[in-house]
Amino acid sequence: MTASSTARVFLRPGADRRVGGGHPWAYSNEIRMDEPARALAPGTLATLHRTDGKPLGVGTFNPHTLIAFRVFDRDAHATIGRDWLAARLQAALDLRTRLYAEPFYRLVHAEGDGLPGLVLDRYGDVMVAQVNTAGMEALWPHVLAALDAVCAPRAVVLRNDSRARAAEGLPTAVRMAKGQVDERVPVREGGLVFPADLLTGQKTGWYYDQRDNRAFVAALARGGRVLDAYCYGGGFAVAAARAGAESVLGIDSSDPALALAGEAAEANGVAARCTFTRGDAFAELERLAAAGERFSLVAADPPAFVRSRKELKSGVKGYRKLARLAASLVEPGGFLFLASCSHNVDADLFAAETAAGMARAGRGGRIVRAAGAGADHPVNPWLPETAYLKTLLLQVD
Repeated sequence: MTASSTARVFLRPGADRRVGGGHPWAYSNEIRMDEPARALAPGTLATLHRTDGKPLGVGTFNPHTLIAFRVFDRDAHATIGRDWLAARLQAALDLRTRLYAEPFYRLVHAEGDGLPGLVLDRYGDVMVAQVNTAGMEALWPHVLAALDAVCAPRAVVLRNDSRARAAEGLPTAVRMAKGQVDERVPVREGGLVFPADLLTGQKTGWYYDQRDNRAFVAALARGGRVLDAYCYGGGFAVAAARAGAESVLGIDSSDPALALAGEAAEANGVAARCTFTRGDAFAELERLAAAGERFSLVAADPPAFVRSRKELKSGVKGYRKLARLAASLVEPGGFLFLASCSHNVDADLFAAETAAGMARAGRGGRIVRAAGAGADHPVNPWLPETAYLKTLLLQVD
């Protein structure tokens, strides 16, 4: 893992401007895919060079993927191993400890923390890792050793079941990399406690990215009726109930998710004001509208409707439909919170589809707050994809 032992990968003529300007990726059509490059194993540590031989940095290379090169360090002589990884992890930890009083947060947000292909979520003394690239897969033993040196976690869960791994030619699996975990691991957030299922729950078990949005939305719930569509483990629903909502209805299509939400309501003393119902969100929203139901606050945080650029044209219609159905359920003067975690849908497009959906519902209003993920999801300035979450809070006329 030293500079002298790395392979050399070259850009095509004229293809160095973007990467040379700070972007951490080089695409396959920017790489000189000659026979030596094509022969490199996916995830090989390599130095990236311009056609004249000038080095642009060191990183990992996969000749079989669209994102072919991921820059780790602009110093082409950097040694990418345990010590280098530990330094990056320590920097990420230092930032989080300044942001949060308790150890419940996203510790590593891939390129946002200078660690391409790696996501680490912290649940006290337990870590959940997603290793999403062949390069980070090859480095995983060094990552685990660095994590032990910096955080000494009691247990580490590998949630290697993301769609991104398939694109990298990697198998999917969930396993323990270290220690053992209970069926439920508590998450503490804003004075509340939520049970998280780190082995079979969605993503890594909890959605830390919505932390700030849950708190902001909950503050508007006092004395009103609240609807939480796609409620998963009850984050928005339970926070709203604890903030003084008169009643909360949560909807999700997953029985395990609803079980987590019910446990969270019990743990926080709001079960009497919370009802959780299994169903398709679109169908349930239509049913509630037909029944004449109205809520002072409606929150909808769906899964990604657009998972690739190929799905963009059809997928954005889902956000328009969701806005139409959800807006029809908000009482005049009430609030509507909508989210999109599709990184292929930018903020302007999301806002446009939301406005179109509200117009189709015959509702007007105003945007009170537009936001993204919490501060534990830092954005790489050259990589808009790291700012994947878009949210809108609207007051509806």
